[in-house]
Amino acid sequence: MVKEIERAGLPVVHICTVVPISLTVGANRIVPAIAIPHPLGNPKLDPAEEKALRRKLVEKCLVALATEVDGQTVFEKDITLKDIMANA
Repeated sequence: MVKEIERAGLPVVHICTVVPISLTVGANRIVPAIAIPHPLGNPKLDPAEEKALRRKLVEKCLVALATEVDGQTVFEKDITLKDIMANA
């Protein structure tokens, strides 16, 4: 589905817990998730820490969306919107 949406001209970020699967299906912008049972959070954290963790993941996805890619790219480095704006 990711490839079809991109074929229509919309960039897509695939958040995944198992990167090799995303590579196999052909996703271009891949952001690794937190963990298999809780891909977008960590219930062991207190609410403020979990919110910060989720925000970091969303910011990484926004950076991936704004990045031109030529083929499959895994966005593993922790980079925030503040980092991007500081270098603009």
